[in-house]
Amino acid sequence: MNQATVEAHAKINLTLDVTGKRPDGYHDVCMVMQSIGLHDHVTVDTGTGSKEIRLTVEGSDLPADNSNLAYRAAELFLRETGMVCDGISIVIEKQIPVAAGLAGGSTDAAAVLTLLDELYDTHLGEKKLMEIGLKLGADVPFCISGGTMLAEGIGEVLTRLPDAPQTHIVLCKPPIAVSTPAVYRAIDSVEIARRPDTHAMCAAIAAGDLPGMARLLCNVMQPVTAGMHPEVNEICSMLYTCGAMGAIMSGSGPSNFGLFERLEDAQTACHTLGMQYTETYITDFCTASQVKR
Repeated sequence: MNQATVEAHAKINLTLDVTGKRPDGYHDVCMVMQSIGLHDHVTVDTGTGSKEIRLTVEGSDLPADNSNLAYRAAELFLRETGMVCDGISIVIEKQIPVAAGLAGGSTDAAAVLTLLDELYDTHLGEKKLMEIGLKLGADVPFCISGGTMLAEGIGEVLTRLPDAPQTHIVLCKPPIAVSTPAVYRAIDSVEIARRPDTHAMCAAIAAGDLPGMARLLCNVMQPVTAGMHPEVNEICSMLYTCGAMGAIMSGSGPSNFGLFERLEDAQTACHTLGMQYTETYITDFCTASQVKR
């Protein structure tokens, strides 16, 4: 039996723009995605002798069957490589909030693909793993590569950006569920008042201009989600009150994050928000090399 473990990192969106809708129903996006320190632990064993895929999820009531993206990642890996299942055990220790706009399911699936490639010695390489991952979801290729990236298309056209300047992040997820399809449907029928300047965000990242990045944070989905769940804007307001340089919602929500220059301010914000919202964290940016360690 062989075993390997990896940290599966969450992501946030520094910018998120919806630029159009395709005939197949998918939406075109343009956004800057960023890996963060908050992560799950994913452990995979092969050669268990059961000839089955077995998934265990600790710290969450997520299903542990083929409705789970990590389980489907193992099935897809076997189909794509032609490997015969000699017994695969997957254990996910959840730390990333569920249904939070943080790619928690996608990053676990990415981890499973990466670990199986290592354990079965298939040497697929990052590009092939990302091609396979796209069949599971648009965020999976980013989660395989990680770091700071410009994402276009449906999120699968990725361009590596310089590492973002380090900062303190306070992340807060209110105890509400957001339907990503519902948010996309709603955004088709609203006028978008403010769009992100993603080109300027890329330039600020390249210049190491953290205050400039904070000013440029923008997510066109936030007004839509906040219209359904006022807590989104309330949390962002609390982050600003506690000293955040900038604060927005991540993905389709409902998680929100603020960028802080001073650790003391971030700690105060985490304490203040944590008294009301259990899923509140201090974290930081992760580089691609940290994601792949």
